[in-house]
Parts: sequence; C-alpha cells; structure tokens
Amino acid sequence: MGTTLEAVWLVVGLGNPGSGYAATRHNVGFMVLDRLAGPRQAFRPVGHESEVARLHLAGVPVALVKPQAFMNLSGAPVAAWLAALGLALDRLLVVHDDLDLPLGRLRISARAGAGGHRGVASIQEALGTTDFPRVRVGIGRPAEGAEAVEHVLELFGAEELPTLARVLDEAADAVRVLIRQGLAPAMNRYNRRGDEEGASSAQP
Repeated sequence: MGTTLEAVWLVVGLGNPGSGYAATRHNVGFMVLDRLAGPRQAFRPVGHESEVARLHLAGVPVALVKPQAFMNLSGAPVAAWLAALGLALDRLLVVHDDLDLPLGRLRISARAGAGGHRGVASIQEALGTTDFPRVRVGIGRPAEGAEAVEHVLELFGAEELPTLARVLDEAADAVRVLIRQGLAPAMNRYNRRGDEEGASSAQP
C-alpha cells in the first residue's frame, strides 16, 4: 500500500514503538486505535515512520495512524500524513494519554495546549497550531513522590485492567461519534458524562 490512502479523516494514536512499551500507560493512544481497527484489520508500515490501517468508521473512510517515531518525535510523521492525504486540520483527530484525568475518564478538546505531553507538543510544533481535536484518555497522576516519566512508562496494574478496558471502548466510541456527528455533539456527550460522574462521586 502506498501513501495515497483515500481517507477523509486522519486518526492518530500516540505511543512508543516496540513490544516493550505496548502495554504501558503512555500507549493508550495505540490501544484505542487497536479497538477501532478490530482483530481483522492489521496495521502495516507504509511510510512516514508510521503503521497504518485503512477502514471505514461509521461509513466514513479513515486512516488510522500509529507514528513509529518515539513519542516526542510524533510531529513529523503526523504532518507528513496530513500532507499526503491532503486533509485540513479539522480532519485530524489525535488520541493520547492524559495525566490530568483519572483512569476511566476521557475528555475531548477542540484546541488546547499540550499540557506537558511531549507527543502532542511535537505535533503542535510541526503543524504550527493547536487547532485540531483530541481525545484525551486519563491514566491518572503518579503516587506522591513518584516521577511522571516513570509513571507513564509503567504497566497498568491488574486491578486497573477492567477500568482500562471500559475507557478504551468508550474512547473508541467517542472517535466514531466525532466522525459521524461532529465535534460539538461529541464534546457535549462525552465531556458532560465525565463532569456528571465527577460530580456524582463527590456527593457524600
């Protein structure tokens, strides 16, 4: 397969390449793309330091891209694919982990700073803008005294796996809703859900 994918959306999941990183917190972007692709759709290296799967989501042709440069170098592959597909920024969707959200929560952003996420920062620098949507999947903050760098490269604990499975499915659904219905409906649906859950959990 060449770089001329007939896609009208570019969905990028962020992570680090290699089996040693596959199950770590920093790789939830890759995990969400695996959910979207399903077991029958393989990711293949097709250029621009990326693995790509081509499929239809909600009837829309989509390229799912996993950059294979390390996390803080994600920008160049994403910019290259955006140019190769001839897509506008509003047809780019980036899925990534977020330390500021607890595990089990997700949030959709229309435009926002990188918040310390080096993969997002690399993409924003390469594109010269923050103006593209993102699905942020919570992985929680490290324990007091622990380093964030160590935390994002940790495996999920056995007790976290059911919550992880649920939020990966929810994030995949959020991608489908955003593509099918648009950014505002997706934000209203998924961001409000997270706010309501947080408010409910705060009740005595």
